[in-house]
Amino acid sequence: MGFKMGIVGLPNVGKSTLFNALTKTAAAQAANFPFCTIEPNVGEVAVPDSRLDKLAGIGKSAQIIPTRMTFVDIAGLVKGASKGEGLGNQFLANIREVDAIAHVLRCFEDGDVTHVEGRVDPFEDAQTIETELMLADIESLEKRLQNIVRKVRGGDKEAVQQERLMKMALEKLEQGKPARLVGIETDDLRAWKMLQLLTTKPILYVCNVGEDEAAEGNDLSAKVAQMAAAEGNAHVVISAKIEEEISQLDPEEAGMFLEEMGLVEAGLDRLIQAGYQLLQLETYFTVGPKETRAWTIKHGTTAPAAAGVIHGDFEKGFIRAETIAYDDFVALGGEQAAKEAGKMRAEGKSYVVKDGDVLHFLFNT
Repeated sequence: MGFKMGIVGLPNVGKSTLFNALTKTAAAQAANFPFCTIEPNVGEVAVPDSRLDKLAGIGKSAQIIPTRMTFVDIAGLVKGASKGEGLGNQFLANIREVDAIAHVLRCFEDGDVTHVEGRVDPFEDAQTIETELMLADIESLEKRLQNIVRKVRGGDKEAVQQERLMKMALEKLEQGKPARLVGIETDDLRAWKMLQLLTTKPILYVCNVGEDEAAEGNDLSAKVAQMAAAEGNAHVVISAKIEEEISQLDPEEAGMFLEEMGLVEAGLDRLIQAGYQLLQLETYFTVGPKETRAWTIKHGTTAPAAAGVIHGDFEKGFIRAETIAYDDFVALGGEQAAKEAGKMRAEGKSYVVKDGDVLHFLFNT
């Protein structure tokens, strides 16, 4: 399991350039005019994880299979999208299907690249999209509240719960605040997710800066960082142009190029890491002669549910998980040595899997 991140933003902020770089394709047309991305482009990339190579070397694995992340490059949005302006309807429909939003903000000056609003102000750009999402949620909630009146009057428990949650969301939205700020009790989480509100999606602000500002950012990206912190969202500074150049190089050349630019790692790595943190995702590993493989789970996932990511039968027939911490596996040189040193543990159904765990599941067929 990976996760799906929608790349959004106003026209001409660098969305498609970033998508091209991340997926190493030219599938998205990065042209200097609004709505060059008519249909959402979807690309999958391997999630980089240096731990995989070490594990595969120790396990003498024939193959390495990383987990994958899906990027969706969604058509540029303008004011009025909630009312169908521009490609608003497509934008709103596509964004409902992603796990998180990578909101690309223009934090660079370039007279050759036009801005749809005729100015460079990432804060205002962010507010434009957030406002359109809130308006779309308000319209959706008002319609749905009207549609469930009869069920609520009839005492339908599910409808009563939905009405209560929708009214909570509507109250927050009418205050000019996104629905993600509504405090939801554990018993209501499933019903809340079923509402599929656009403003409950976690946001990662991607500050697209100039090539010479990729290492330290600039005043505009610093303001975005303050905004993200105040909202409880995440941010990352990237130069889409640099990422596009890196995507055309082999690993050795890319490393040299990054060093020349004063960068420790590629923007893709930082973007995925920030996305993982935002969605509270973790990775566990399976290691064997055939393959070393990474698997993505949510923080707090129990061993049976983690087994279910591999196959549903693993979860249904779960007996136990033989578990070795990554550091122990590497330090001791593999499964057998870890077992002999007493570092392999037999964990049951209540065990919460930790990031980096090397697992072997035993189950009934």
